[in-house]
Amino acid sequence: MILWLVLFVAGALALMMMRAGAWTWLVAELAWIWIGGTTDQANAVVCILLAILLCVPTLLVAITSVRQTLITRPALDIFRKILPGMSATERDAIEAGTVWWDAELFSGKPDWNKLMQLPPPTLTAEEQSFLDNEVTQLCAMVSDWDTSVVWQDLQPEAWQFVKDKGFLGMIIPKQYGGKQFSAYMHSQVIMKLSSRCSVAAISVMVPNSLGPAELLLHYGTEEQKNHYLPRLARGEEIPCFALTSPYAGSDAAAIPDVGVVCKGMHEGREVIGFRITWAKRYITLAPVATVLGLAFRAHDPDHLLSDNSEPGITCALIPTSHPGVVTGRRHWPLNAVFQNGPTSGENVFIPLDWVIGGQPQVGKGWRMLMECLAAGRAISLPSSSVGFSKMAVRGTSAYTAMRRQFKIAIGKFEGIQEALARMGGNLYMMDATRRLSSLAVDAGEKPSVISAISKYHVTERGRMLVNDGMDVIGGKGICMGPGNFLARVYQQIPIAITVEGANILTRCLIIFGQGAIRCHPYVLKEMAAAADDDHDRALQDFDRAFFGHLSFVAANMARSLVAGLSGGLLASAPGPDQAAEETRVYYRAVARVSACFSLLTDVSMFVLGGSLKFRERISGRLGDVLSQLYLISATLKRYEDDGRQSADLPYVAWSVQDALHRAQEAIIDVLENFPNPFIAFALRIWMFPLGLSFRKPSDRLASDVALAMQTPGAARDRLVADAYRPDFRTDPLGSGEHAFNLLPQVHEIETRLKQSVKDGVLPAMPQSLIEMRRWNARAMEQGLISIDERVVLDDFAHYGDLTVQVDDFDAGFDMQEAVQKGQAPEIVIST
Repeated sequence: MILWLVLFVAGALALMMMRAGAWTWLVAELAWIWIGGTTDQANAVVCILLAILLCVPTLLVAITSVRQTLITRPALDIFRKILPGMSATERDAIEAGTVWWDAELFSGKPDWNKLMQLPPPTLTAEEQSFLDNEVTQLCAMVSDWDTSVVWQDLQPEAWQFVKDKGFLGMIIPKQYGGKQFSAYMHSQVIMKLSSRCSVAAISVMVPNSLGPAELLLHYGTEEQKNHYLPRLARGEEIPCFALTSPYAGSDAAAIPDVGVVCKGMHEGREVIGFRITWAKRYITLAPVATVLGLAFRAHDPDHLLSDNSEPGITCALIPTSHPGVVTGRRHWPLNAVFQNGPTSGENVFIPLDWVIGGQPQVGKGWRMLMECLAAGRAISLPSSSVGFSKMAVRGTSAYTAMRRQFKIAIGKFEGIQEALARMGGNLYMMDATRRLSSLAVDAGEKPSVISAISKYHVTERGRMLVNDGMDVIGGKGICMGPGNFLARVYQQIPIAITVEGANILTRCLIIFGQGAIRCHPYVLKEMAAAADDDHDRALQDFDRAFFGHLSFVAANMARSLVAGLSGGLLASAPGPDQAAEETRVYYRAVARVSACFSLLTDVSMFVLGGSLKFRERISGRLGDVLSQLYLISATLKRYEDDGRQSADLPYVAWSVQDALHRAQEAIIDVLENFPNPFIAFALRIWMFPLGLSFRKPSDRLASDVALAMQTPGAARDRLVADAYRPDFRTDPLGSGEHAFNLLPQVHEIETRLKQSVKDGVLPAMPQSLIEMRRWNARAMEQGLISIDERVVLDDFAHYGDLTVQVDDFDAGFDMQEAVQKGQAPEIVIST
């Protein structure tokens, strides 16, 4: 009897996971009943009852005409009634862009081949040369301190360098005079600049992200491309794009700016155009822009263009010198001095030819913006966050390895190691996410959901990373000056959190709200069928989608239970030729959580229906689960792309275990706040039958990460790869890195002299690097070290001291005289 029942359960789970059709189920049910009858586990009456209970419903489903009459048609009627309303802008946002790996994570059974077949990120010889030379030269010209205190902008020679060297035309094809760099190269440039100076990064980022160049490339007329793209590539035009306003920030679709179709005079003749009134805020590069990209809501009350009096959002290019265009005074975003400010105009007439793409694109601006914004989100802000995070990790880890308290390096304190582990683990995952998202764009994707995940989670982890860095370096971090490598970043982090869609909105509405419809294999098909006016076609399409959906839910029910009962061992994972053995457990964990997430998503949509759209706490947490799965996927892909470097395993393990625990917490938070407690309880038992499986990274693992960050070598170099490393002779951050790289030699000398210290011949190496020079001299006088070793110790003491010291100024903080001279204030380091 037990074997017979086990056969039933095992067979049912197998058929669910295989998504077997109704006829297959019918054959399997009859075979099971027959086995029970022939082995005397069930008498004739029981067999008949089982056939009625199991086989008859299955037969009704198997016969298409019966199924559609009894089940599909009523289900379609109900679906049409409960389907939430959707505005045109919501539909455009949902349909914009493409789905990619995010759809696999929704499937409950990710196809790892799709991810692993994507080649590792590489640069062409031309791109690598530009990164090594022009980008490095620009980094050497600027600093956050000089731009904010002296110039309140990029200095003039830096601006000219940016224009002359083609930084503003990186995404423009070569036929128009641009660089035609890949998305990954674009990301590399922004990352490296951000590791040095936020103003330089943002000034380069904006023209190459959502703006006139990208919109022209995808939607512009040939005449518009031929006129503007060469001028943008040469830096003769400085572009900006005006979308948001105080009353329509993250809800950009609600922009109040209006353009009315009318006739007007342009260049001496009457033409059809728009009379536009706008008042935009927060527009980067607006104060210096020569060409303004403008989004406005088009009205055509006299039907001069078509029968549609409300065409919708439209995008146009307007020279800032055009009569009526008003460039306002600058904004000052948290001591960041990139050019940013308002632009406005009242009843400004522009010809129809200035609409991007001409008349055919009138009213299609929102779709244009959504598709272009997807690529920009995937590159710009994630890259800048990774850049300043690499700078923070470089400086903080070097500081903790050199700075001594209580006669030991502070990096050996467990509290410091805890913060360092978060910094290293987060950075490894952030950089992996940046790389994978850039590769998706290069592969031709317009990843709307993935770009939102990248923007939200990389900027948020960047904020946590810098906060940890500030906690570690303490007093040095709170004293402003050119020697403080974290202060400006710490001030300006909320900017990245706010722009291109505020992070709260991105998390609660975009990641899951858009993903649940676009990435789900059946929801969009069901919605399309329900909206079809052809009833026969709607019935056929809905029947396929609806029963496919039911099969999908059943498969994920089975997968989540089987994976839970097996501790993840029976979840899917890539083959040995695709993934390292040491990381296979993490692939299985992703597959398991993917099945649980997909099941929870479907149950939530079924229970909450259209109200899920407004249950932002639940949708935000569901989005968190999807996001963590993507971050883990990116991390595992990076480990493979980097050649399975075993020294990087602590970073991989810490970041993946942390993300799995976060995903598990998000699932539990959904269940604990689910409107139906009985369903929530059943789901928790079903998904976690052996209890909660995923734990936070252990203290031992955190120590391993902290040790790797404080050890000069290839593993640490990979962690901060391609970040700018300033000259150690002129820059405190560079001085710290130079002293840090001397540490192995210093430790070797100190170890050798321990016996001399123990015998009283030499005092212990002092904590103060200032006093260390006298210790070095005494050791040499006694013949305990060579001249070369004395040089190493003196260099370590000198450059390490420059790293530890803090900047000071005259009593009145009077920097005006130095600013007028175009110089940074004199910094006095007491030594």
